[in-house]
Amino acid sequence: MVKQPLVSIIINNYNYDRFLPTAIDSALNQTYSSVEVIVVDDGSTDNSQEIIRNYDHKIVPVLKENGDHASTFNAGFSASQGEIICCLDADDRFLPEKVAQVVEVFTAHPEIGWCFHPLKLVNSATEALLGVTRAFPMLNEDISTPCDFRTQLRKGKLPFYPPSTSALCFRRSLFKQILPMPEILRQAADRYLTYGTLFLSPGFFLNQELTIQGIHNTNDGTLRQGQKFRQRKAHNQLVAAYLLRLKFPELVKFTNRLFARGFSYYLFNGVEELEEKKLIDDYYKSATLSAKLTIILIATYHSRPWKKVQLYKSETI
Repeated sequence: MVKQPLVSIIINNYNYDRFLPTAIDSALNQTYSSVEVIVVDDGSTDNSQEIIRNYDHKIVPVLKENGDHASTFNAGFSASQGEIICCLDADDRFLPEKVAQVVEVFTAHPEIGWCFHPLKLVNSATEALLGVTRAFPMLNEDISTPCDFRTQLRKGKLPFYPPSTSALCFRRSLFKQILPMPEILRQAADRYLTYGTLFLSPGFFLNQELTIQGIHNTNDGTLRQGQKFRQRKAHNQLVAAYLLRLKFPELVKFTNRLFARGFSYYLFNGVEELEEKKLIDDYYKSATLSAKLTIILIATYHSRPWKKVQLYKSETI
C-alpha cells in the first residue's frame, strides 16, 4: 500500500476568537487522515490563545508575538512536517474533502509545485452565499487545468488571478524556496508567495470550491471598498513588487507592472506610512528610463474609474 503523504494545514490567526474554532474543526475533520494542524497565533489579545490551548494535543500550537502576516507563514512552516502545505486564514474554513482532492492532484501531477482553487464567499453572519472567486475572468468559465506561467511572467504578463490565502496549497520543496519571507511584507505576504511560486514552478488550478471564505466587517481585502482599502492595496502591491524584484530580477517586467498598479492607488489615495514613500522612491530611482515611462503609463491606465476586472461570479456582486 502506498504511504499517504503528510499534509500540514497551517492556520494563521490574529484576534479571530469568534471564528477560530470553526477553522480548526474544519481542518481536523478532513476525510483525508494523514494531516497535522498547526495554529499560529500572532499575539492575539482576545480569547484566541485559550481556545488554542483547549485543543491540547490535537493541534500544534505556535504562540508568538505580533509580527503580521509574513511572520505567521514563516513560523507555521518552521513548525510543520508535511510534504504538502495547505494555508488557512482563521476566519475561513475548509470543506471536508479539500485535502483529499488536493492530494489527488499532487499525486497525479508529480511535476507541479502548487495547487490553487476558487473560494466560496459567504457572509459570516448570515451564511448567505455572496459569490465565488474567479481565476480566469477573461474566459467564460474557469476549468481545472495544469498551468505554467513562468515564461509569461518573464514577459511581464499573467493571465491568471491567484486566489487568497485559504486556497493556496504547495509542495514543501517549493514552499521552502520562498520562505522565510521578509517580514516587511505584513499583509502583502500572500501576493509575494503566489507570484513567487508561479514563477518558480508549474502548478494546477483545481476548479472545485473547496474553501469557504468568511466575509465580515473586519476582512482585510475581499469585497472591501473605500480609501482605507485602496491604501492597503497600494501598500501590498508596492511592497510585493519591490521585494519580488530583489529576489527574482528576471521578473522585472512583471514587477514593474505590479508596482505600477500599486502606484496608481498611491497617486489617487496616498499611502499610510513614510516607509512606503521611501520604497516608491527606491524602486523608481533604480528603474531604467523606459521602465519609468512604462510605470507611469500603466499607473495612468489602472487609475481609470471604468477599468475593472470581474473577479467574482454571482448575481449579488
